[in-house]
Amino acid sequence: MLRAHLTAATLLRVSAEGAATALVLTVQARTGDAASAGFVQTAMTLPYVVSGPVIGHALDRTDRPRRLVVALAGGYAVAIALLMMSAGRSPLVLVLMVAAVVGCVEPVVAALTSLLPRFVPPERLSRAYGLEASSYNVAAIAGPGLAAMVAAFAGGGHTGIVTVAAALLGLLVLPLLRIPPPKTPPERTKTGVAQVVTGGLSVLGTNRVLRALTVSTMFAWFGYGGFAVAAVLLGQDIGAGPAAGGQLLAFFALGSLLGALASSRWLTPERSERAVVAGLLGFGAALAALAVVPSLPWAWVVCAGAGLAEGPLFAATLMLRQRESPPDRLGQVNTTGGSLKIGASAGGAALTGVLAGKLGADGLVLGIAAFQFVGAVLWLRLRGGPPSAESSRSDSRRASRTGPGKA
Repeated sequence: MLRAHLTAATLLRVSAEGAATALVLTVQARTGDAASAGFVQTAMTLPYVVSGPVIGHALDRTDRPRRLVVALAGGYAVAIALLMMSAGRSPLVLVLMVAAVVGCVEPVVAALTSLLPRFVPPERLSRAYGLEASSYNVAAIAGPGLAAMVAAFAGGGHTGIVTVAAALLGLLVLPLLRIPPPKTPPERTKTGVAQVVTGGLSVLGTNRVLRALTVSTMFAWFGYGGFAVAAVLLGQDIGAGPAAGGQLLAFFALGSLLGALASSRWLTPERSERAVVAGLLGFGAALAALAVVPSLPWAWVVCAGAGLAEGPLFAATLMLRQRESPPDRLGQVNTTGGSLKIGASAGGAALTGVLAGKLGADGLVLGIAAFQFVGAVLWLRLRGGPPSAESSRSDSRRASRTGPGKA
């Protein structure tokens, strides 16, 4: 069952991760001007802020989760296919409308994570979250990589094939999943639109651990949003050319994959809080070291080290969300937390564009590293003190599931 989940989820994530690269290459090939692709990417991202919590809320409450997941994934596959066919050919307004539809259904790719506790035994859940984190990292490598490969051999106008094919393959695997309904049926009370959208945000704000986790990782990802630009500039500074920036990102993604796979073996709920601060500090230290690397091979090693720290950090984030969230809000918490990180990353990317010319590569990587250190300090400060009431209840629930002495 876990294999089918990971297969379907990874294929859908390969599609989602490769969509941005495929879109830029497609528009460039068809129009000779890739600038309009930036507007299309924004149109895909903005609906996520609202649609993510709504999809999470629906998955938390539906008695037939597989049917809903298949319907949403089917909508995503159709929408991404229409987007890749129309980008660079149809009027921009029409393309933006299609992109907005993609953004409305794409959160199902992340919402699948919240279904793990329904079919994975408690004693295997830690390993499952490590593998789930590695799924995102595999997609981060394979999605853009496959799109670039198709562009190299068949031309940029055909790169959409990768995202569409991956989405369709993932859709074909989803019916093999046997997803049970929520273990505790949610209360069938009338819920307003505002409560549906903000329900996950209220949990993130009132729970001490989740509040600390959300604030600290948002700061970290605000900094990381500029890493792609910094990597390109760093490649130029060390004499390897701007194309070396892509290599640095690939080594970072590879390190993240290895770190996530390793965390599937040793990371436990008891260790996850320490993994957050260790991951942020290790991530920041590795990024700061990029400012003094003498050559490209050393930059490869340091970027891989940064990824090794980030992989367990992401796995710990997923684990803490599951541990601290009420069972009937886990989907909302995951999608809302993901939306906040995406928003923070977008803000960091925008700030990097403003400051890149003034700070240069070294200044940018030191600034990005500083945000990781700030995130670690905020985690320790906000998490300090006695456990929150929700933390105590989650500990009790975990103890009742795992038995005495294993909580």
